[in-house]
Amino acid sequence: MASDNAPDNSTKPLNNFSSTDSNTDVDIGRYGPLAHVNTAESRLPAFGGEFQPGLYRSPKNRKIANPAPLGLCGFALTTFILGCVQMNVRGVNKPNMIVGPALAYGGLVQLCAGMWEMAIGNTFGATVLSSYGGFWISLAITFIPGGFNIEEGLLEADKGSPIMFYNAFALYLMGWFIFTFLVMLCTVKSTVAFFSLFFVVDLAILLIALGYFYPTAEGLPNSKLLEAGGLFALLGAFLAWYNAFAGIADNSNSFFLVPVIHFPWSEKKRNERRANKQDSNA
Repeated sequence: MASDNAPDNSTKPLNNFSSTDSNTDVDIGRYGPLAHVNTAESRLPAFGGEFQPGLYRSPKNRKIANPAPLGLCGFALTTFILGCVQMNVRGVNKPNMIVGPALAYGGLVQLCAGMWEMAIGNTFGATVLSSYGGFWISLAITFIPGGFNIEEGLLEADKGSPIMFYNAFALYLMGWFIFTFLVMLCTVKSTVAFFSLFFVVDLAILLIALGYFYPTAEGLPNSKLLEAGGLFALLGAFLAWYNAFAGIADNSNSFFLVPVIHFPWSEKKRNERRANKQDSNA
């Protein structure tokens, strides 16, 4: 929310700023991160709602809306269902329910959001959202009952034992763990909300992969590891929704803006420390 000492700009048009700095309404939160500000001379700080970990220059004359919240919501809902299944919520322990959302919302819709990020020049958002759209589509293909015969084919190849399928699926997840880890490294200079999303999702993928790599003596996936992975998947889902809300909410539709918490080593925090030091020396 805006500071009590902030100037009253309630009558100023949202698209009437010439630049942004540490003292503008955008930085103190009056208009939110998606305000229609002119950033030709300066840059907005890193923000999860725009799905851009670095200092982000908003596209000039952007003719489409910010696609990041849509992609984040698609990821959040599908991850939420996955987390619930892994944790056996209400006795549901079969992944069939994931297939529909993974194909339509987490898959197709998120893939489209990634392509729209490509159109506005956001390489990070395009790569991540498109990749996870492909992840959910491929996951749905794996578990479509009787569709592509993936699990059944591996069972047949291993003479009825599920171990080959477990190992193959775990290797598939480990590839996504590596990808998510690399993506996470690109967010350590951004905000806590943005970094935390990738951190907990990476842990979720790793734990679920380990659950299949190390089955029990009865030949079943390790339930403890799967439940732990499901818990982190649920945290990742809520963090994705949090970042999505941060990208949607502004003063035109919300009475408050959610904090994103900049890291102490981020450029925004360094600028704040410089300004405070100058004020103390004045």
